[in-house]
Amino acid sequence: MPTETEKLRSARASERADAHVDAPDQDECDEIALPTHAAGSGALDRRVDTARDYARAAASDNTLKAYAKDWAHFARWCRMKGAEPLPPSPETISLYLADLASGFGVSPSQSAARPLSVSTIDRRLSGLAWNYAQRGFSLDRKNRHIATVLAGIKRKHARPPVQKEAILAEDIQAMVATLPFDLRGLRDRAMLLLGYAGGLRRSEIVSLDVHKDDTPGSGGWIEIFDKGALLTLSAKTGWREVEIGRGSQEQTCPVHALEQWLIFAKIDFGPVFVGTSRDGKRATETRLNDKHVARLIKRTVLDAGLRSELPEKERLALFSGHSLRAGLASSADVDERYIQKQLGHASAEMTRRYQRRRDRFRVNLTRAAGL
Repeated sequence: MPTETEKLRSARASERADAHVDAPDQDECDEIALPTHAAGSGALDRRVDTARDYARAAASDNTLKAYAKDWAHFARWCRMKGAEPLPPSPETISLYLADLASGFGVSPSQSAARPLSVSTIDRRLSGLAWNYAQRGFSLDRKNRHIATVLAGIKRKHARPPVQKEAILAEDIQAMVATLPFDLRGLRDRAMLLLGYAGGLRRSEIVSLDVHKDDTPGSGGWIEIFDKGALLTLSAKTGWREVEIGRGSQEQTCPVHALEQWLIFAKIDFGPVFVGTSRDGKRATETRLNDKHVARLIKRTVLDAGLRSELPEKERLALFSGHSLRAGLASSADVDERYIQKQLGHASAEMTRRYQRRRDRFRVNLTRAAGL
């Protein structure tokens, strides 16, 4: 029989869990405060605010939103099953993972739902681990209940990753050729060429500022030289530099396209890629959303007639923002380590996932071994 203290502790944990479900966007960083034994002062209070700012910067807004949804989904599942989300129970979490993989009882109506992919289940588990850490708990993903169930899910349901089509050199040339030379066309041309030559994520493209520290939400800045442009980007593991050299012709040179956009849009401060006025004659101060890059890629893919043998819906499904990164990795005929550095990958294996066409048997270990 649980003691009164254990019952009280469980009740408080349940209340805290429900509070976070009702308000999943509540900022966990606000819990950072001075220890109770420390005397407050103006200087220390300001340090608390600084610490909270750093804590908020530990993960991107999109990641935090995803983790909040993960926790809300898990807590709702617990209520449906009569379980408690706090404190963490490896046995309960293993049952939750099994339900995610099978699709049973995942929806609020407790009816059968579409089973989730292995990558999504992995992401959900990471979200739970992060949420538990914010609540002062530790989730051991190597616990036998969690690890064995997850291993079984991966063995039974794992499939090769679905890869987006790479946009190759001839493709990007055809895509930018469909764009007009008005202000919007100059902007979109610069975004496509810069994203392709830099192997950039769509979020990295739109987060660029003209200078360092122009805006609080900056994800990097640009410097333009005679031989090219240097982008300093805030990546997952820290800051990295991306060198983009000038092209062989102005029509497809990413640096020239960037210069043209900045000149005609009269942008010398703040976000590099912004919206335009309704008549398309003036640049606004509003930074573009990364979804604009995805829409731009899909629109120009259709206009350029890429994979025109397929129905429109299938053609659109083939391409995304990652198509630019895959295109650079697949088209650049240079040593693999340079591509790895440009894409900001920690391993060569990750870079190879982006290479849709390469000489896979250039190094023949069979013959090297004497066979």
